[in-house]
Amino acid sequence: MEIEQIEILEFLKRHSPFQELPAEQLQQVALSIDIGYFKAGSDILRFNEPLHALHLIRSGAVETFRRNGDLYNRLSEGGIFAEQGLLRGGKVRFPATALEDTLIYFIPDQVFQQLFDENEFFADYVQVGDSERRKTSKASNQARADLLGATVATLLSREPVSIGSDANVWQAAQLMTEQNVSSLLILGPDQQLAGIITDKDIRSRLVAPGLTSETAVSDIMSADPVTIEQQQYIFEAMMLMLRYNLHHLPVLKQQQAVGVIAISDIIRFESQNSLYVVSRIFRQQTVADLQALVPDVHACFVRMVNEDANSQMIGSAMAAIGRSFKQRLLELAEAELGPPPVPYCFLALGSMARDEQLVLTDQDNALVLDNRFDAKLHDSYFKQLATFVSDGLAACGYTYCTGKVMATNKEWRQPLNIWQQYFQSWIEQPTAERLLQSSIFFDIDGVWGQTQWAEQLQKLVSNLARKKPLFLASMTRNALSRTPPLGFFKDFVMEQDGKQNNVLNIKRRGTAPFVDLIRVHALAIGSTESNSFSRLQQLIDAKVLPKGRAEDLRDAFEVIAMTRIRHQAAALRSGEQPDNNVLPEQLSEFERKHLKEAFQVLSNAQKFLKFHFKA
Repeated sequence: MEIEQIEILEFLKRHSPFQELPAEQLQQVALSIDIGYFKAGSDILRFNEPLHALHLIRSGAVETFRRNGDLYNRLSEGGIFAEQGLLRGGKVRFPATALEDTLIYFIPDQVFQQLFDENEFFADYVQVGDSERRKTSKASNQARADLLGATVATLLSREPVSIGSDANVWQAAQLMTEQNVSSLLILGPDQQLAGIITDKDIRSRLVAPGLTSETAVSDIMSADPVTIEQQQYIFEAMMLMLRYNLHHLPVLKQQQAVGVIAISDIIRFESQNSLYVVSRIFRQQTVADLQALVPDVHACFVRMVNEDANSQMIGSAMAAIGRSFKQRLLELAEAELGPPPVPYCFLALGSMARDEQLVLTDQDNALVLDNRFDAKLHDSYFKQLATFVSDGLAACGYTYCTGKVMATNKEWRQPLNIWQQYFQSWIEQPTAERLLQSSIFFDIDGVWGQTQWAEQLQKLVSNLARKKPLFLASMTRNALSRTPPLGFFKDFVMEQDGKQNNVLNIKRRGTAPFVDLIRVHALAIGSTESNSFSRLQQLIDAKVLPKGRAEDLRDAFEVIAMTRIRHQAAALRSGEQPDNNVLPEQLSEFERKHLKEAFQVLSNAQKFLKFHFKA
């Protein structure tokens, strides 16, 4: 390789997704690259022009734009762009301009396609892309949740490969080749872990300095390596590897080495979890393709339950997946219908907005339109858009809302100024009846388009609600309409499920009243949070409840939520349709006891709510 190509290779080794490529593929990429220079302010890509290369920023800064001229992304050294165009017809989708003097590496489209076809990590990376990663930041948060929910032992697939510290490097290399491993544990005379060597150590500490293969492994090993216990969480392993720039991490059980995990193991683990499901969603080209992913969503849900993830982790993962379905459906809708006539924001409502979604859920959504919206000129487009998304969500397991709180309903497909009037009217002229159907709109999240409009509406609610005691009293009356299922003697009050079974509807009589109650307290302190646990933390910080009450609410809510989650997971494992109807006789005595105690906490909290807001 020439000096310039060696410099390119070293640059690729420092940036994803190239640094994860095998050495042979990486060298192929480096040899294929052409270089271009663009002055500040000059166009790099123009919309719909033919596209022949993936663009990698060597130095400088680049801005990419939507068709309407809105800023889409801003990238700097190591950033890639044009990947979406290469994947979708070989034409520029997002125009690009040099923000400052910029040097670009061009990776030919045939090389890009080969990498995409042959390397799973590369394919996942470019499919998600910088823009998708920004859109699905909540999905990325869920990747952390998955890592929190599983232990390092989950990643161990073989016995550790080790050698004594008195061996030489030739013997070590032979063993690594025979066992097909890239690292080797070094054991001292007492069989305790003394160090570790890797392929990189052999290159940099043996070959580069010109040492012989007879050199002792103890001379080139990393002595006293950073380790982790097998019962610790994968997230902790990832943090250690990041902190110390490690590619291999020995795993111990009671101070004895039981294996080694590599960065590739963490990536492989993630491919079976929520972030991988999200990346696959954005790869699908039709509604039927998206529908085919439903079993993967269910498998992701069940796995998190099996790994003892808590309700926050599971709720945020399923909400991130649901949000991604909406985003991909909106992309497909715009591809079919053409660009929107005016800007819009697609809202998620209810459990998805709160990051508390499970596998059994309906769809609650709405459209906020630009104030230039003219119904005669524009509504036909947005009605078609809403119908496409709503039908697509139904196909993917998100049933139609029985209360018609969907963007297909013209009432919930309105300009921003009308939405502002809605919220002002609900808050300033409240009745329990008017708020009964509209309370879901106090949990909102912008998932596509002009998402700042959702934030504006949240701020409007925050500023108005806390100053309106009549509104809070009306919301309280609705929050008290669903009571926990406890009788006079604290026994469960049962309901009929239509199958002659006495059941507890764990959502209607449990999680839903909790959500309603917490929402009222949050509105009263001007919170802009949507998640119930985040709202509870703000209540703790604000000290608006009697000492210890918010903590009790948090723990009780978790008990009821996890009972509901485990019930749905058990149904999926049995091949049955999940529901919210729990049979108490199928719970252990321990579970029934704690469930009753949680319901009692809810009952006491409702009494306090009624008194506090004079409902």
